[in-house]
Amino acid sequence: MNKSITPRNENYSEWYLDIIKHAGLAEHSAVKGCMVIKPYGYAIWEKMRDELDRRFKETGHENAYFPLFIPKSLFEAEEKNAEGFAKECAVVTHYRLKNHPTEKGKLIADPDSRLEEELIVRPTSEAVIWNTYKNWIQSYRDLPLLINQWANVVRWEMRTRLFLRTAEFLWQEGHTAHATAEEAMQETRQMLEVYADFAEKVLAIPVIKGVKTENERFAGADETFCIEAMMQDGKALQAGTSHFLGQNFAKAFDVKFLNKENKLEYVWGTSWGVSTRLMGALIMCHSDDDGLVLPPKVAPIQVVVVPIYKGEESFAKLNEACENIAKNLKAKGISVKLDLRETQTPGFKFAEWEVKGVPIRLAIGLRDLENQTIEVARRDTKTKITIPLQDAENYVLSLLDQIQQNIYQKALEFREKNTFEVNSYEEFKEVMEKGGFALAHWDGTTETELKIKEETKATIRCIPLQNRKETGKCIYSGKPSEQRVVFAQAY
Repeated sequence: MNKSITPRNENYSEWYLDIIKHAGLAEHSAVKGCMVIKPYGYAIWEKMRDELDRRFKETGHENAYFPLFIPKSLFEAEEKNAEGFAKECAVVTHYRLKNHPTEKGKLIADPDSRLEEELIVRPTSEAVIWNTYKNWIQSYRDLPLLINQWANVVRWEMRTRLFLRTAEFLWQEGHTAHATAEEAMQETRQMLEVYADFAEKVLAIPVIKGVKTENERFAGADETFCIEAMMQDGKALQAGTSHFLGQNFAKAFDVKFLNKENKLEYVWGTSWGVSTRLMGALIMCHSDDDGLVLPPKVAPIQVVVVPIYKGEESFAKLNEACENIAKNLKAKGISVKLDLRETQTPGFKFAEWEVKGVPIRLAIGLRDLENQTIEVARRDTKTKITIPLQDAENYVLSLLDQIQQNIYQKALEFREKNTFEVNSYEEFKEVMEKGGFALAHWDGTTETELKIKEETKATIRCIPLQNRKETGKCIYSGKPSEQRVVFAQAY
């Protein structure tokens, strides 16, 4: 166990923050509620971003960029959306500062620079994007319009936690327009599948695909689809959402098109997004008391090579061998760090790369060089093996795949072990007390949903898409139910 990291079972919140700190992922900034993403943390985000961006483009989407500021009148145009985000909005009222009349060195907002119309700092971009789409769409020939944006957004959170909930965060938001409801719904479901596939195959995080209840739905959407993941404290984390917007935004911004019958009708819309919250999911789903555990597909460094030496002569010999190993691994498309720092001991290096979650560590000393062997250490299982040096490249390539699958399997087994079918409210409360997912019958009413939330802090995470029909009674009201839903406490 890394003594600088609070044990996970003692204080989960401190454990999480300690890993972020010691792995060098992020830190709090001078702006309250905002974070600085450090180079190593940003490198992980870049791996995520690049993989998602590739998938978006493969499904026909193009990237664009829209303004950070939204005129208040535009923001108010879709009423439900405006109401949903109103409490989190930052508002720009002036565009200039001037010297304070009495306190030297202090600045105040210049009263003469007050904006004619206040600007909302985007919490989400539907308003400004749909206002733009009005100019881009005239005919069915202009559809579908498949746009994605990589951007930052601001939601003025009162209680923040690095990556999970900050006043400003990075994300992508897709916004698409279609000629029919069927096409828009197909797009909504397609992007949910993209997110689920990315979460499971790249982040190694098993997810449940489902639909949100009306109470949990995105403000301004007719349907919200989501993927939900279980963290190691048994809580849920919403890892991505895809929204069927119906014609709500098209009507709010008067976005119409001439159909094939030469009749005007409103377009159908979707929006979908994931954010740097996925960094939090990655940390909480896989890490241990020794630090970060990274699936190879998002690790900025997949393999670190460390020479074990005494004296300059042995260092020179080992350097050459290490450089050859690194060169051969890179030729196979593996990202490698060659740690030749003379200012740190091998033990220090081992601990540093372990806390940073590098999947594989290769160590070689003079005796290894003489025997033409090399030590291979896995971060996920903390096991070591000595193999012939000539086999290193192919062995490492195969091992990276094994590690990726093992990390996913471990997370899947944890979720299955901590998912419970419950048939009474007492059983339900017991599960919420210890943590986990509760599969329970619910009567379908918002009233019951809110009462359960008030009493247990548990919410309906989703109605699973793969749900089987099963008659039963709501755990709270006793009223009839035809299926179980997923309840959990959540981030």
